[in-house]
Amino acid sequence: MRALITLAWILASPIALAGELGLNLYGLSHHWEREEAKRIGTDHEFNPGLGLRYGLERGKLCDTPFLEAAAYRDSGAKTAVYAALGCKGWELAPGVRLGGALAAFHSDTYNHGDPFIAPVPLLSWEVGKATLNVTHFPKLKGFNDINTTGFFLTFPLGPTP
Repeated sequence: MRALITLAWILASPIALAGELGLNLYGLSHHWEREEAKRIGTDHEFNPGLGLRYGLERGKLCDTPFLEAAAYRDSGAKTAVYAALGCKGWELAPGVRLGGALAAFHSDTYNHGDPFIAPVPLLSWEVGKATLNVTHFPKLKGFNDINTTGFFLTFPLGPTP
């Protein structure tokens, strides 16, 4: 929670306003093991929430790095929060990028309610001014009992380059 508050404060600072700021609108998810998801109470596929994405300066390792912080309703109908450092680094086609993030999560639904850090794969597709983001959280015993694919949109706040 402290990481989320710190990241939100950084994103709201005057220095951050020099970069590209976006609003994340969550979301939908798809559970690949639907019967198991229903059995354990993690079958909620409407996952509303809000977040901020801040585009960092282009670097040698990544041409589209970003910071992100968000809160959303997870598949167990609990509030999940996360803060992440990521990169949309490989252009697969015009406007389509593959990347990932390292994220700190907290939700009572996952990892027995304990905070955890996890890699998050990311596929982004720019559609007009918005970006459709697709993530996948694989089934990992003790952390996540269902293979889940998530969908959310990012909208620029202010002018885009």
